[in-house]
Amino acid sequence: MNVQPRRSKPPLKILLCSPRGFCAGVVRAIDAVERALAQFGPPVYVRHEIVHNRYVVETLKAKGAVFVEDLDEVPDTHAPVIFSAHGVSKAVSAIAIERNLLAIDATCPLVTKVHREAEIHWRRGRRVLLVGHSGHPEVVGTMGQLPPGAVVLVESVADVTALQLEDESNLAYVTQTTLSVDDSQIIIEALTRRFPHIICPHREDICYATTNRQAAVKRVAPHVDAVIVVGSPNSSNSQRLREVAERSGAPAQLVQGKGEIDWSVLGAVRSLGITAGASAPEVLVEEIMEAFAERYEISIETVFTADESISFPLPKELRAIA
Repeated sequence: MNVQPRRSKPPLKILLCSPRGFCAGVVRAIDAVERALAQFGPPVYVRHEIVHNRYVVETLKAKGAVFVEDLDEVPDTHAPVIFSAHGVSKAVSAIAIERNLLAIDATCPLVTKVHREAEIHWRRGRRVLLVGHSGHPEVVGTMGQLPPGAVVLVESVADVTALQLEDESNLAYVTQTTLSVDDSQIIIEALTRRFPHIICPHREDICYATTNRQAAVKRVAPHVDAVIVVGSPNSSNSQRLREVAERSGAPAQLVQGKGEIDWSVLGAVRSLGITAGASAPEVLVEEIMEAFAERYEISIETVFTADESISFPLPKELRAIA
């Protein structure tokens, strides 16, 4: 009897980025939904995806969360309505008050900081420029803190060049928290060149988690053949990780799970970087590493670039049960 020799798997070195995955704001938002379910029972309504991750949303749906895009989808109810981590406009909050809904605000505190900065600038008579991506829920929420026209969105250096403002001497800027650190810096430099007296944030608006995850990818990408970013396509911070990897020299795939990996472009890969966006759970990272372990003889090295110990308290309505 001819015994076929067992085919050995090719070696693959995995550089695992750290930090990766959930940030403090995401943990707080998910915990808020789970605590509300425990305290009030289902259903718990959530306006917009609590965080931009399909796995997280489907898991919470299975526990009794009902996701809606607008408050008019919420019936008259005593059930809680949770605002997502991305924040909402004052108009949305006003509707919730008018309808006497039990609204619980799970906006990330770092996004709330940007809201407050923008409002302070406006109350001091400054025109507010917002560096961000049009249509992103965080940008919609930030612009909605002030009256229409009070905030001008800036998405690119070209937008800076094209700005036509009545009073260029009384300006301030804030930024979306999940931008590319490098891209936003280029835009900010263009703003400060054109408007030398523009008021800058006291502290960087781009959140610590976005900055740290991008720094880890920058460290890893030059040393690997490819990068896998675990995250959803509508997650701004995950998309930025993919872009950072590619600019740092490694082709990158953004995948929501192991079923989306394009194996056809990984045939000759011998080293791989893996990271995860701030709204992607670690279980998805583990499943993807298991998928690679089925095809390769893997060795894993974790590349640390920062320690994260930040945590945020739950919304006040939910702290008693905690």
